[in-house]
Amino acid sequence: MNSNEIFDKLKSEFGDDIISLTEEKNYDPYITVKRKNIKQICLFLRDIDGLNFDYLVNLTGMDWGKELGVVYHLYSISLKHRIVLKVFLSKENPVIPSVERCWKSANWHEREAWDMFGIQFENHPNHIRILCPYDWEGHPLRKDYVEQETYHGMRVPV
Repeated sequence: MNSNEIFDKLKSEFGDDIISLTEEKNYDPYITVKRKNIKQICLFLRDIDGLNFDYLVNLTGMDWGKELGVVYHLYSISLKHRIVLKVFLSKENPVIPSVERCWKSANWHEREAWDMFGIQFENHPNHIRILCPYDWEGHPLRKDYVEQETYHGMRVPV
């Protein structure tokens, strides 16, 4: 199934929650979706015959300057097709439903997106830092991140 067919299927099922399909040379096609029903959209992509996106290749946070986002790379092992989903979030309230119940591998990916970008995943079973110490201040991959000068009395190298 190609990206246009996947987009049409999602658009007919979820309507206005599916914003656009972008196809650019040298990039995987991606579908921009609203955050509210991301879990239902992912379950649909995973469970519907003909789609069968049974493999979450990657989930990552992004800082696009004025807003944050989550990017989901999905693949169907049996049907050998792929699609990318993008969700844009405000920097003031970067909250999105967890897809950990759809693909268990999302557990660590979502924790990393929380740790590095401050994106909160609702209903995540273990929403704690994974790369930085638990008491680290801020989220280091955000463009507005200001590195702390000291950590537990030790100077943080620049």
